[in-house]
Amino acid sequence: MPRVGVLALQGDVHEHVTRLQEIHADVVLVRRAHDLEDLDGLVLPGGESTTIAHLLNTSGLRSALEDKLREGLSVFGTCAGLILLCRDVLDGRHDQWSYGVIDVAVRRNGYGRQIASFEASIDVPGTGTVPGVFIRSPKIERCGVEVEILATHDHGDGPDPVLVRQGNAWGCSFHPELTGDPRIHQLFVNSL
Repeated sequence: MPRVGVLALQGDVHEHVTRLQEIHADVVLVRRAHDLEDLDGLVLPGGESTTIAHLLNTSGLRSALEDKLREGLSVFGTCAGLILLCRDVLDGRHDQWSYGVIDVAVRRNGYGRQIASFEASIDVPGTGTVPGVFIRSPKIERCGVEVEILATHDHGDGPDPVLVRQGNAWGCSFHPELTGDPRIHQLFVNSL
């Protein structure tokens, strides 16, 4: 049974834990650096990216997680988690930072503010159609050559990558944890 941590500082923690438990992962809540030990993978949840980044600093987790990512820890970031994993935040605050482990450029709230939230069917080859919940979601505007695009969504201006992978780092623009469908989590866990 894979041992998967969920960063439990802010955001959709409970929802990710529920999806992971549905697929029988051994789930660990990560709040301190020692919680990162002996994990097979880690989920960075949706929430507010600048708040999560601040809490990573104040909890002492920022550098510990950076070390683990450098050592090859598998990671899956959804929404705000994707922002924390991307190479470039196009419209971030002056103090915005990210780990840069997925060579993508994202725009925060790229699909619009809270009032513009929407749901869409996302076709994931080999998995089928999954529900996608987009709430203040980042929009991936550039992908590096080593980034594998696993799914796209056309929101009217051409297909945008919404599920990507670079090595052991996964990023998702939408919120699979809010749908009740664990298949995106299963894809990540199957890769561990």
